[in-house]
Amino acid sequence: MTTPKIRLFAHRGACLRCPENSLEAFRLALEDGANALEMDVHATSDGRFVVAHDAHGARLAGDRRPIRSLTLEAVRNWRLAGHALVPTLDEVLEAFPGTTMSIDLKPRDSSLVPLFLDRLNRSGAEEWVTVASFHHSVMLEVHRSGWTGRTALSRLEVAWLRLLPEKLSRRMIRGQSAQIPPSAGPIRLDRSAFIDRCHRLGLRSDYWVINDPEEADRLLEMGATGLMSDDPKRIAPVIAAHQVRRDQ
Repeated sequence: MTTPKIRLFAHRGACLRCPENSLEAFRLALEDGANALEMDVHATSDGRFVVAHDAHGARLAGDRRPIRSLTLEAVRNWRLAGHALVPTLDEVLEAFPGTTMSIDLKPRDSSLVPLFLDRLNRSGAEEWVTVASFHHSVMLEVHRSGWTGRTALSRLEVAWLRLLPEKLSRRMIRGQSAQIPPSAGPIRLDRSAFIDRCHRLGLRSDYWVINDPEEADRLLEMGATGLMSDDPKRIAPVIAAHQVRRDQ
């Protein structure tokens, strides 16, 4: 039996080489060896979802106005790095159908969940999209809304996973993927014991943001199931080598 494929998520696309969260960055990432995409979404004032990490355009487009206060047309007037458009969620789903994705609903606003999930369901994305949010209230609403696809753990669920007895955390966690940094403050999450616990509970252990091949090698050696990288071209050879060993 072939072991599951290690996931190399392009964190906001190949964002060290292209404007982050742009269609250009996602295309280049897949060419560079990524087999999954990671992105963030915000809602505009007219109820459209755009793919962007920040709640405003100050850093990337020189516009400090919040996305939630702008129409889609206004956000589409931004130019990332002087040329790239901010894509809509619909455009990304249409451009990369069937591609494994993790989509992070950024706002702490659970009222957005039904509309967000409706957009995913209209694209038949339940089989290939993992829904993520740091906010536990948002993820609770995702589960209440009947989403049948995969979900990532909220920050609170990650804390339960790390700090509570295993039997108790098993009862409290509803997601399937732990998307985690190597550490959260003083708490280390990049230890074999933690990854082994994820395995026993049937959870993925996907680490962000990993741009150093040596760190990638260390995490995969301990059994991590995936890495999120700003530079997938640099990390892809490490993933490929570990995949060969796991398949043997």
